[in-house]
Amino acid sequence: MIVVDSNVLAYFYLPGEYTATAEALFEHDADWAAPVLWRSEFRNILTGYLRRGSLTFSQAYHLQREAEDLLAGAEYEVDSFSVLELVRDSECSAYYCEFVALAMKLGAKLVTMDGKLLKAFPGVAFALSAIHQLY
Repeated sequence: MIVVDSNVLAYFYLPGEYTATAEALFEHDADWAAPVLWRSEFRNILTGYLRRGSLTFSQAYHLQREAEDLLAGAEYEVDSFSVLELVRDSECSAYYCEFVALAMKLGAKLVTMDGKLLKAFPGVAFALSAIHQLY
């Protein structure tokens, strides 16, 4: 099992620079997890695509449903104490610290492309662009 942040999900579902890498990660380990927060963050990413005219409403909704199906049964609540401890000890946002807290709770690796997370939590956060380091 791995914890993926919302951007990894976006790379997986929306064609871009890291799409092939996200697909390779999924092929290697399809057991993805995320804090419940991922839903709002992913909807926000889709909003940007909608507003730029890169996706239709129907496409955005379909992608959201597909991602929800992928993570069904693998969405977790994280406790505020853990998140706030991580915030206190880093310069990362509470949003990002939810993903770190979940990875720690599950004893899993977090896959991300966020530089602050990668720097603050090197034993937990791993770059999508360097998935060979995961396995």
